[in-house]
Amino acid sequence: MVRGGARRFLALAAVAWLGGCATVGPDYRVPESAKVKAAQAQGAFRSESAAVMAQPLPDHWWKLYDDPVLDGLIAQALAANTDLRVAEANLERSLALLDERGAGREVQGQASGETSWAQRSAEAELQHVKPPVRQIYNAGMSVSYDLDLFGGIRRGIEAAGADTEAAVAARDLVRVNVAAETARAYADICNGGYRIDVLARAIAVQERGVRLTRTLIAHGRAAAFELDRREGLLEAAKARLPRLEAGRRNAVFRLAAVTGRTPGEAEMALLQCRQPLTLAQPVPVGDGGVLLRRRPDIRVAERHLAATSARIGVATAALYPDIRLGASLGSTGAAADMFSPLTNRFALGPLIGWTLNRHAARARIAAAQAQSRADLAAFDGAVLKALREVETALTSYAAGLEQQEGLERALEDARRVAGRTAQLCRGGKIGELPALEAERDLVAAEQAAAEGRAAINDDQIALFLALGGGWTPEARAE
Repeated sequence: MVRGGARRFLALAAVAWLGGCATVGPDYRVPESAKVKAAQAQGAFRSESAAVMAQPLPDHWWKLYDDPVLDGLIAQALAANTDLRVAEANLERSLALLDERGAGREVQGQASGETSWAQRSAEAELQHVKPPVRQIYNAGMSVSYDLDLFGGIRRGIEAAGADTEAAVAARDLVRVNVAAETARAYADICNGGYRIDVLARAIAVQERGVRLTRTLIAHGRAAAFELDRREGLLEAAKARLPRLEAGRRNAVFRLAAVTGRTPGEAEMALLQCRQPLTLAQPVPVGDGGVLLRRRPDIRVAERHLAATSARIGVATAALYPDIRLGASLGSTGAAADMFSPLTNRFALGPLIGWTLNRHAARARIAAAQAQSRADLAAFDGAVLKALREVETALTSYAAGLEQQEGLERALEDARRVAGRTAQLCRGGKIGELPALEAERDLVAAEQAAAEGRAAINDDQIALFLALGGGWTPEARAE
């Protein structure tokens, strides 16, 4: 009888094992209707400019500035930034949850043992004689294996795997933002130093104008109110200095925070930088197809969609029976008969569980399907946002460069005028005041050009950020 039962059990197990290939729920593919597959999203960007080129953005875009200090700061930030530490911990958590999900495909086992001194109730035994006190025990071990006939466990592992890949992309997204914030803070320090130097020259020119005006008034060659006007211009120039200094110091503190340091540990030596960041080549931007594969936020949205699709399968599997193969071995009874034929026990056979009321299961399927539609919309939104950000960043960058060209031409014109008036002043053909006015115009042109260069750096970093920061799924920090 035992052998016949074993044969029937093994036959059932074989049939169940062969049936395990059936996995319910949709097999995930990026929907054909997704915006990421649109031909218009894959081609070249619409905003064309001589300042950009079609080559893909390098993995470490900040090296295009060829500034070793910036390279070192970004390396420090990627190693110690607190937001990045959070992202790394979230990724480790996702990996642990994936490992936990994978354990569902393994054989499950449990062992137990207990003993106690007990006396049963006489009336429970339908007796009027007090039962003896005896030592009883219970020891055993059981194992089971879920056949996962309808793929509920497999879909759960698939969902956890997609969640883990989303966590990887989220970590890369933090890296993108950390690199951009570091570069922006460093650019603010350097541009601030350059603008302070130009402002210092403007203040010096205004001070010379005040001294000259006082001399002219003393000799009756200028009205007294002219001194008030000159002093007002001087005070206005000096009033700009505290804000510029504060902006630079605040940028140093921002750098300290992004690199995982306290304000007391800030590198104040960075204030020595007084030259704007410059690019020696056009910005490599690639095309829409490269962008959509590289942007971490798009990968996050796509992996969330994949996870939700797998969870539809998890919810659908609940409509079907859950069949496990189980076996147990143990011994239960009086300690005096421990492990004897009177106390030993065993069991072998399938364990079947099936929820007959499908209402809740179907509701969970409907909820998962609705979430899938929401995640598809979020995925499309991430694609549209990425394309919009790049196009607007390209447009702003091109406009900024065109503006800067005009400012540089104005600066050259002012420089020529200042040179000529200075020469005429030295030859005694014009007075010192016209020469001073020309020099003031030159400094004003320098200030406008300096502010334009700072804006160009902001536009460049915004473009790098919109392009995904140069990070690809394979690229990692040095």
